[in-house]
Amino acid sequence: MKRRFAELSVEDVRALITPSSIIVLPVGAVEAHGPHLPLSTDLVIASAAVDALMEQAGERLDLWALPPLAVTKSNEHAWAPGTLWLSASTMLAVLDDLGRSLATTAAKTLVFVNGHGGNSALLQVASRDLRLAYGLQTFVAHPFTNSGLGDEDGMAIHGGHDETSILLHLRPELVDMTKARRAVPTHLAKNRFVKWGGSVSFGWLSSDFEPEPAPGQHRVGVIGDPTTASAEHGATLWAGVLSDLVGALDEIATWNPRGISPV
Repeated sequence: MKRRFAELSVEDVRALITPSSIIVLPVGAVEAHGPHLPLSTDLVIASAAVDALMEQAGERLDLWALPPLAVTKSNEHAWAPGTLWLSASTMLAVLDDLGRSLATTAAKTLVFVNGHGGNSALLQVASRDLRLAYGLQTFVAHPFTNSGLGDEDGMAIHGGHDETSILLHLRPELVDMTKARRAVPTHLAKNRFVKWGGSVSFGWLSSDFEPEPAPGQHRVGVIGDPTTASAEHGATLWAGVLSDLVGALDEIATWNPRGISPV
């Protein structure tokens, strides 16, 4: 059984979806990822992670996968042709509608498996709102966050070494390494507060970190260094991603915020 929610019948939902069921929504994006990666990079990662999760732990943890949410909050890449994005208000409304719909079933737990960093803040807001409005236990899991290790100075957040390596592992036919270009804003690594991972966050567009291109040229749209990425490194990363994701779902399945046994 592939444990795909949308392939169930109404009678299946009544019989198989119980209060112990965990509904899992892959959340991706369709956005520019530089000249070497497909627009679907984040969608590929989120969808593959949920498929693997169903395979490894679906039966044991009573997991059910929703169809992926492909188009999400990607306006930091709106400058690039091909990027598809929802406004914050639209995406929150979509997530609210999904939560309201799921609340008509017996399921009590909803997990967002998020493949796109630009969705993180909105998913956290939506999780709290859905908890209040519909009584769902809600969680946001991130199957992959570009680590920015090595010579990327902690500045690899988009289309860099690790993300490219994972795509080379999952869907090598979609990657063109002849077009990979390094674009690392190394000067930000010297900041103590205002940088990715620093204590002061900032609004940004992916076009902010590159100079204006010369006539006839285009921005790279990468924040990182994909040039040394490899499928072998991607396979190692992916094994860790899946191990962590299964571990996270194990804890979600036994989540008890009060820490006491129910009466």
